Amino acid sequence: MKIEVLGTGCSKCKALEEAAKQAVAKSGKFVQIEKVEDIQKIMEYGVMSTPALVIDGKVLSTGKVLSVSDIIELIKIQ
Repeated sequence: MKIEVLGTGCSKCKALEEAAKQAVAKSGKFVQIEKVEDIQKIMEYGVMSTPALVIDGKVLSTGKVLSVSDIIELIKIQ
């Protein structure tokens, strides 16, 4: 499983990245986390509002910081 946090480095983007790391630690699963700051790559996903959370190539959230528990639930259903 691969999680990508899309964002240019704003405080919300950093908060989502931290929440994703905490969620992965609590989930007990092996998950690769990647921070994507390249505007071109972000646009390739069709994301117009950051931060965004992508799991295995699927954009699951845009424009908000998800809670750790929300991210854990997304990890479970993927």
